Amino acid sequence: MKILALDSSGLVASAAIVEEDVTIAEYTINHKKTHSQTLLPMLDELKCMTELDLRTIDAIAIAAGPGSFTGLRIGSATAKGLGLALDIPIIPVPTVDALAYNLYGCDKLICPIMDARRNQVYTGLYMFRKGTGSDARYDMTVVERQCAVDIAWIVGQINNFGTDTEVLFLGDGVSVYREKLIELIKVKYSFAPACCNRQRASCVAALGTVLYQQGVVETAAAHAPEYLRLSQAERERAEKRES
Repeated sequence: MKILALDSSGLVASAAIVEEDVTIAEYTINHKKTHSQTLLPMLDELKCMTELDLRTIDAIAIAAGPGSFTGLRIGSATAKGLGLALDIPIIPVPTVDALAYNLYGCDKLICPIMDARRNQVYTGLYMFRKGTGSDARYDMTVVERQCAVDIAWIVGQINNFGTDTEVLFLGDGVSVYREKLIELIKVKYSFAPACCNRQRASCVAALGTVLYQQGVVETAAAHAPEYLRLSQAERERAEKRES
């Protein structure tokens, strides 16, 4: 199975082609450009460098949200357009789940943190547990589903696990809330290194493969991002109606 994966949910833009257990190509950038400037050129570069025939793609895995409203729309529109043109399904991968998948096999509690602005973060809690059998893989357990919350709330949930727990933080929200995390956390903690602390499309593809096998797919026409909260424009309209 060959999957094209996209992630434009945050500051990072990432695209990858993954076939079975092999990442054929991945292009990730996090540098001062909008996703409207980067995503399609990245896809074109991947296609040219790998001599990819788009008709060989079986599905498109997309980081489906939450995240940047504009970034999610750009990624969604790109995935929908390709899915409709190629008549292939879309695998909607929860953004925070995919970020946690960067740390596949980790034996600690995993807490991805994305800066959601307005004093909130997109976050969740995850653990990996190894299955049984000679070829057993790790299964990701969602301890706390992805959500938009105050940083103190998620740290409170972590502290409830007790002092025997160790948590590993990752995501662009870590640099924003680092001092607050250190102030509030009461369990052992560490921060993921640069090689695995931001979104990667190959991880979207890897988790997307698992979801595809579980039947989590949708048509390109039906796909829509999962924002988790109202946009600024929607909030302003609601406030005007209430006033």
